[in-house]
Amino acid sequence: MPIALLALTAGAFGIGVTEFVIMGLLIEVSTDFGVSIGMAGLLISGYALGVVAGAPVLTILTSRWPRKLTLLALMGIFIVGNLACALAPNYAVLMAARVLTAFAHGTFFGVGSVVAASLVAPDRKASAIAIMFTGLTVANVLGVPFGTWLGQAFGWRATFWAVAGVGVLALAVIALFVPRDQAGSQDGNPAAELRILMQPKVLMGLLTTVLGFAGVFVVFTYIAPILTGIAGMPEAAVSPILLVFGGGLVVGNLVGGRLADWKLVPTVLGTLAVLALVLGLMGLGLDNPWVTVAFIGLLGAAGFATVAPLQLWVLGKAEGAGQTLASSFNIAAFNLGNALGAWLGGVVVEQGAGLVALPLVAAALPVAGIATALLGVWIDRPHATVTRDKLA
Repeated sequence: MPIALLALTAGAFGIGVTEFVIMGLLIEVSTDFGVSIGMAGLLISGYALGVVAGAPVLTILTSRWPRKLTLLALMGIFIVGNLACALAPNYAVLMAARVLTAFAHGTFFGVGSVVAASLVAPDRKASAIAIMFTGLTVANVLGVPFGTWLGQAFGWRATFWAVAGVGVLALAVIALFVPRDQAGSQDGNPAAELRILMQPKVLMGLLTTVLGFAGVFVVFTYIAPILTGIAGMPEAAVSPILLVFGGGLVVGNLVGGRLADWKLVPTVLGTLAVLALVLGLMGLGLDNPWVTVAFIGLLGAAGFATVAPLQLWVLGKAEGAGQTLASSFNIAAFNLGNALGAWLGGVVVEQGAGLVALPLVAAALPVAGIATALLGVWIDRPHATVTRDKLA
């Protein structure tokens, strides 16, 4: 694997920390600005919406740029956004700064996926994408806990100063190691790229991503009350147990990438099936603390095993100039899945089914994702036949 992949991984690490670390600093932010915990929690939703809005906009605006220049510009936005967070005088400015920072997220992972896949042989593309996404998983395992500790010890602003510093380092290594010959779209025609994106086979791929990943967040959003309220664990145990989830993310991400390089479509369907199975069985063991911890690790592994296969699958369905836009849209689709899962989980709890019902409800979503994926395979059959004939 070329060293340029490590540069992309460094950028993914910084973005992952700034996305998730706010979850551990909600109390400090709410106290400092005199807002409720609920209002502080909207900083998470604001970031997710920024990802969804920013991915298509920045990808289209930078479609003619060399991809290396695009990545550098995005890291510049990331640095400025985190500095603005650190200096925010009030809640409104902090929210605006979070949304600005999020604008870089979708396009960075979208363009980065295309660059990562182009750096390696055809049979290593999914593994290359998985390695870049390892930055995101390691951010959850190491970066977020450290950032939370830093913010609690020295004030939440210190965390954003530190993350901005990570962004500077990531910008430097991208500038040094990512090759210069990563060209953008030849025509830079947004209308043509959008037409490619609107093809049914691409839309089915994006919908599969939304449904598949939503199942993870139906449960993960409410993991703390599940651990304390159902499994009977003390609050002090939540953070160490989340490390188990993070370890599962790392393992599942790398395994999913290797399997996708072997057989892509079976891996997409198989990882979604495993995710549905893990979620379906999880609800049966929530009254046992040790079984619950094991399933949390399995949930992390099964959830992130889908990421590289789904990303590569959408890349394969969007041909030519549309790949970068489709790749960025797929990152937005992951975030839509996050938002959908969190919302659906809240509905289940508020309607009286309770936390114990969440895993079973969540399992239905990757099952729906499998159905959508199969529909996408059926739609793509004539195209696949033509492609095989050309290769022959």
